[in-house]
Formats: sequence, C-alpha cells, structure tokens
Amino acid sequence: MTPDVNSLLRGLQAYQLGQATLAAMERDQVWPTPLNYEIWMHAVANPDGPLALEIQRLLEVDKMISEATSDRLAVEFLPNKRLHDEIREAGDQLNKELDFVTSAIKKAQQSSLDYNSTLNLADQSLSLDVESKTLRDVIKNLSTATETVRTENRSLELMLERSTSEVQRLQFHLEQVRREASTDALTALANRKSFDDAMVHLCEQADETGHPLSFAVIDIDFFKKFNDTWGHQTGDQVIRFVASVIGRIAESPRFAARYGGEEFCIIFPDESAAVVEQVVEAIREEISTRMLKRRSTNEDLGMITVSVGLAQRTAKETIHSLIERADAALYGSKRNGRNRVTNVGTAPLDQ
Repeated sequence: MTPDVNSLLRGLQAYQLGQATLAAMERDQVWPTPLNYEIWMHAVANPDGPLALEIQRLLEVDKMISEATSDRLAVEFLPNKRLHDEIREAGDQLNKELDFVTSAIKKAQQSSLDYNSTLNLADQSLSLDVESKTLRDVIKNLSTATETVRTENRSLELMLERSTSEVQRLQFHLEQVRREASTDALTALANRKSFDDAMVHLCEQADETGHPLSFAVIDIDFFKKFNDTWGHQTGDQVIRFVASVIGRIAESPRFAARYGGEEFCIIFPDESAAVVEQVVEAIREEISTRMLKRRSTNEDLGMITVSVGLAQRTAKETIHSLIERADAALYGSKRNGRNRVTNVGTAPLDQ
C-alpha cells in the first residue's frame, strides 16, 4: 500500500519525515525549493514507489536533477500538480473556444451591418425615378447581399454548434477532473480533502437545523502485520475490500471516506444514535464474516476485522473535538480486544 503523505504529516512521524526529506535532498544535491521538497517527501514516504525509483534512475544517468526535470516529475507523479495542469489546460481550451465564438459573432455582426448598408442604398435608389437597368442592378445587389448574409449566418450556426459541442466536452472533462480530485484512487471513496470539506459543510448544516450528526472512525486490525506478511499488493486488496463494504452500506446522504492508510471514516447526518450504531455494527460484522483469498495464489488470507470508534456530535461542538472523541473510542476498541464498536455517545474526553 502506498503511504498517504497527508496523513503522515498529521501524525507522530511528521517531523521524522521532514528531517528524512531534507537529508535525502542534501544527499541527492537538489536545491531545497518548495516543489523539490514536495517531490522528495513523496519519494521518502514511499521509497519503493515509482517516484522514488524514477529519481534513483535519473541520478544514476545524469548525476543531477534540473528544475525542468523536477517539473516533469511533479506533473507525472504528484496528483495535485497533475490536477492543476489538467484544469489549466481545460481552462485554456475554454478560452480558445470563447475567442472563437466572439470572432464568429463579430463577423456576423459586420455582415449584418454591410447588409443594412446595402438595404439603405437600395432604398435611396428606389426612391428615385430609376431606369429598368438600374432597378435590375439594385435587385441584383439585394439578392447578392441577402445570399451573403444567409451564408454567413449558416456559417455562424455551424461554428456555434461545433463550439457548443467542444464546450460540453470540456465541461465533462472538468467534471471528471473534479471527481478525481475528490476521490481516493485506490478505494474510489472520498479522499481526505473531500472529507474535510464535507465535515465542515455537514457540521454547519447540523448547527442550522439542530439535527443530529454522528462520526465513526474505522481501522483495519493488525494491518501492518498483515501487510508485512502478505505484501503491499495484497494489502491494497484488503483495503479495497473493506472500502467496498463501507461504501455500499454508507451510501449518500451518509458520507464515507478513506481517512488515511488503513483508516476510514463515515459522517452520519440526521440519523439517530441507535440507527448509526446498528449501521457500523453491520459493517464490522460483514467484514469479519468474509474469508478473503490472495488473488495471485488463491491462498486463504484468514479473517479480516475492523475496530470502530463512534461519537455523536454535541451542539456547536468543534470538528477537532468530535474527531478526537471518535479516535478515543477507536483506541478503546483496540484496547478491549479489537473487532468491536465503541460508542462514546456525547460523553466528553476523560481529562
């Protein structure tokens, strides 16, 4: 399983990771720019990952990494940088389409002005006592001008149809990018950033309506030992399995997310404490009763279990306090034998 750097930066290993990153940058002789720091932090957090291996390969070939190479590494391996570039590219395309439409409209407007001028000239000519040849010339000019306007308008329609189709395609692409930015790639659950945004929104909503809100933290038991025994790919298989159960049972309006590593969380807006506890018990029970097999060898992986911490939000309680109480409940489940749900309700933390 690839470590979640954002989670590591919020944990006890944060300073160790920071020091190791600076040491690695000094060892590899790269400038300590913010971009390089982010690249090397991801590489240090996952030394066997593709980014770390690519840095190692580049250093073996070139002995140094330039700013241009750092930019390429960021685009290829850092999700936020890749997302930024995709959004910028889509925005550039939208601007091109708007310029294209503006140009087409201006051209149509000019054709309309030319047509009006032709009509005015015809009106002036017809108000005089004109010969038949002059009249024929006026009619011919009107016919030509009308055909020109008709052609320009048809051309404008085709341009707008094409442009509308392109804008719709770009809108669809931007929506895909937005979904990817809020989704954990391994599990397809919401990611940590999306969870942070949802937590703020749902707590504000609970404050406005006075409706209840509960929060559950779910952690896979003995996952590190399991991961060390079976390897990262099998560990990813277990994480996806647990996430599939959580995602299916905690469908909207509940909000399920991968909190980091082997830890998940669920926000329960507007549901009673009794119902919420039944739901997390159902998740725990379904996970513990399934026997998984290793995909590559079909070996039995044994029973997978989870421990759960559950808390109900008190009126106007801060997000930090709610998460802290749910974490304390989770640790209670771990201390008391794992594979269980501990519900602290609205009880404050022990001082």
